[in-house]
Amino acid sequence: MPNLTLVAITAALIIFVLLGLRARRTSGLDDYLTARDTQTGKTLGLSFLASGMGAWILFAPPEIGAFVGPVAVAGYAIGSALPFIILGLVGPAVRRRLPAGRSLTEFTANRFGTGFRHWIAALSVLYMLCFLAAELTAVGAITGLLSNVDARYAIIAVAVTTLVYTTAGGLRASLVTDRWQAGLLIALIATVGVAAFVFAPTPSADSGGALPTTLLGDALGVALTLIIAVTAANLFHQGYWQRVWAASDNGALRRGALIGGVTTVIVVAILGTAGVLAAARGLPLGTPPTPFFALIADTPGWLTLPALILGITLVASSVDTLQNALVSLGVTESGRIGLRGARWLSALLMVPVVILALQQISVLRLFLIADLLCATAVIPLLSGLSDRVAPRGAILGAVAGLIGAVLPGSLAGGGLGAGLLAASFPAGTPTLGPFLGALTASAVVTAAAAGYGTKVSQPG
Repeated sequence: MPNLTLVAITAALIIFVLLGLRARRTSGLDDYLTARDTQTGKTLGLSFLASGMGAWILFAPPEIGAFVGPVAVAGYAIGSALPFIILGLVGPAVRRRLPAGRSLTEFTANRFGTGFRHWIAALSVLYMLCFLAAELTAVGAITGLLSNVDARYAIIAVAVTTLVYTTAGGLRASLVTDRWQAGLLIALIATVGVAAFVFAPTPSADSGGALPTTLLGDALGVALTLIIAVTAANLFHQGYWQRVWAASDNGALRRGALIGGVTTVIVVAILGTAGVLAAARGLPLGTPPTPFFALIADTPGWLTLPALILGITLVASSVDTLQNALVSLGVTESGRIGLRGARWLSALLMVPVVILALQQISVLRLFLIADLLCATAVIPLLSGLSDRVAPRGAILGAVAGLIGAVLPGSLAGGGLGAGLLAASFPAGTPTLGPFLGALTASAVVTAAAAGYGTKVSQPG
């Protein structure tokens, strides 16, 4: 079985490389970074699905389903899909303002100047590095749970494999592999999901199985937290913004966003339901809890292989997008890196991320802090679509968001220290107060700035 596992993993990764290398011919740096005006709605929709569905969907939605219940799963599903819907709505306006644009930060600079641009770039890089480290860490964990293969081999193999084709072909390579990976993901999730439902053990009288009993108010609070956190953070994902300019036209972008959003809701709902099912059947969920893997633990042995390939595919589909997105942002921000430099930057950025992933430590707390920082600035950022918000208004809104993130904990704990501690999520779990405070404060101040302001011209 170990030999068969290695063969299957290797075969999957080789196929991804061959698919990606088919797109290695690019017509210059801009094409390498944006594949400008070339992609259909179907391709974009499948790409949104594949690039957004990392290995996190095998861990987070099932755990939320097992311990909080269907309401929170619905919140997670909506939060995961909402960024695509927002991109479909605001993307055409961004394309009109910046027809030759490449990144979210260029839009920020166009509206609010270089100071705010640097802050948005820093948040975007922090979020994507956390996402990348978490995905590679997860592939090691999945390999350890489902096989006897050394987790370090899986981490390095996925990192190197995706680098080979993204370095050669840029965004086009990621888009080509996304189409195939999305189809494979749908087939594997259907196979593993049906088998888990059919073969997982039914609860006995003394198994302790029960549906989650979280109060509706608490479940709604978790759902709202997840919607805010996931939506805000994903709007700082440069990989998604690259696809705004890759769309052949605005109609293709809207269709792609709709396809990506709907399929994402379905996938997250299925995985969340797996967690509810594991809890209802009284299965031992493990420490830390992994309800999805508990559900397939006692199923026929043949199911382990497709489950492992599912995990590898999930990680590869998100990692290649993040690799290219980080390079795109780095090239755009520097203004001095050419095509060869972009390829070297792609490889160099992976070194610290792989080193961190090999440590197999949890990056969840850092992830939550990055999510919260994104939530403090997402409203001021999107306010750039209105000509009534001046740069000072956006900056004041972002500062208010930082204060709002700390304020609920400060009021509850009686001091600034308590507020800072609460906003750093010491328990490693998302809480509503900091996210709601950040979003509300930034929105109120930004709206006030727009109300008292006059229509401003765009900085050049």
